[in-house]
Amino acid sequence: MWHEEQLLVDGELRDADGGGVFETVNPATEEVLGVAANATEADALAAVAAARRAFDTTDWARDHEFRARCLRQFHAAMEHHLEEMRELTVAEVGSPVMLTHGGPQLEAPVASVKWVADMMDDYQWTEDLGEVEAYGGLHRRWIEREPVGVVVAITAYNFPVQLNLAKLGPALAAGNTVVLKGAPDTPWSALALGHLIANETDIPPGVVNILTSAENSVGEVLTTHPDVDMVTFTGSTATGRKIMAAASATVKKTFLELGGKSAYVVLDDADVQGAAAMSSFMICTHAGQGCAITTRLVVPQSMADTAAEVISATLATIPYGDPTDPGVMMGPLINARQRDKVHNLVTAAVDQGATLAAGGKRPEHLPVGYYYEPTVLTGVGENDLIAQEEVFGPVLAIIPYEGGDDEAVRIANNSIYGLSGAVSSADPERARAVARQIRSGTISVNGGLYYAPDAPFGGFKQSGIGREMGVAGFEEFLEIKTLAEPAA
Repeated sequence: MWHEEQLLVDGELRDADGGGVFETVNPATEEVLGVAANATEADALAAVAAARRAFDTTDWARDHEFRARCLRQFHAAMEHHLEEMRELTVAEVGSPVMLTHGGPQLEAPVASVKWVADMMDDYQWTEDLGEVEAYGGLHRRWIEREPVGVVVAITAYNFPVQLNLAKLGPALAAGNTVVLKGAPDTPWSALALGHLIANETDIPPGVVNILTSAENSVGEVLTTHPDVDMVTFTGSTATGRKIMAAASATVKKTFLELGGKSAYVVLDDADVQGAAAMSSFMICTHAGQGCAITTRLVVPQSMADTAAEVISATLATIPYGDPTDPGVMMGPLINARQRDKVHNLVTAAVDQGATLAAGGKRPEHLPVGYYYEPTVLTGVGENDLIAQEEVFGPVLAIIPYEGGDDEAVRIANNSIYGLSGAVSSADPERARAVARQIRSGTISVNGGLYYAPDAPFGGFKQSGIGREMGVAGFEEFLEIKTLAEPAA
């Protein structure tokens, strides 16, 4: 299988300091695919030093045209190796191959790199504020947008190509230098990008550095180093809090895309069968390993039984198993630890009084691989653990309500998270009105799809700080400098 095992540090593909490696495992077969370099604290320090030198002593930050050209080279290299990247993603991530076609697992994030390069062509790096009279004279004022500096990007395992490129593309377009630390469960997905950058682009040494490591100390070095200007992280809210605290000592800019417990709100005039079927497909997407997946179905009490019946029947028809099979919709969880976490949360929900309508265990026909049955729980209380905790597995909690729209909104907002959500109603204006009341960064209204390179993505509350993708995501990696001079 095409892959890369070495780190990228200061333009060189090399082994980790001391030669250490760790294994990467196929979650569908439990077989070891191979090894990746296990970066040390020394490697982290070298990567930061290289990024600092490249930012401070080269023209990378100022040469917009050169950066755009390099990003287009990077995009072309990924397109050239797209099938190899697809095979690698399916094997290492456990993603069904169907998710790599067109969607957020591979092809769409690769295309987003070209989008941000093209966006640079028309971007206004300066803004005229006009003249102002002060102290007996006229003064001309303007704004210039500059890169933040050295950016550390730390990513999760569930959609590694998407997460890596959603940070790497706009950070580089803005003129920053980057140290990217890929997720330890999916190291090859990060190191492959380093291989392409080193061999098929003109990106200068030190501008991009890519590390993989199974050591927590590497992340600690990166998030506390005084030469790092910004930390962007995608992962759990618990880890995001730690990163934010670590970065606070040097007052680094932090950009966090964290967890979610998104609600799908079904109003009393909605097509409950259609909404239930949509919920079934959502929780099976990448085995529920998506922070924006709607894992709470908030439905009128009078529709709850119908919803549970439709969902259970729909799940029985959804094919899951071998992710290399083009007809499979759902693959495994990433590892045994995550599978155990999912099962423990389901068990706790039943202990709290929920009813298991479907699933709830390892599938008997898939004894090998980290699989878990698509699971539906009915009669869930809005404050139950399963309704509040991010599961990151194929589990849907059905939460009934008896009041009107305000009650549904209140339940949807009863969460520390605010990443995504959905609303269904026969009345589009009513659906939009409810969507506007939900404290969440993205909302699907009557099945609308928001994911695209130009659409900002991110959360309210403890789902994060900042936005990825779109012009807003690009501008997260910029600083604003206001200048003034006497008017001529």
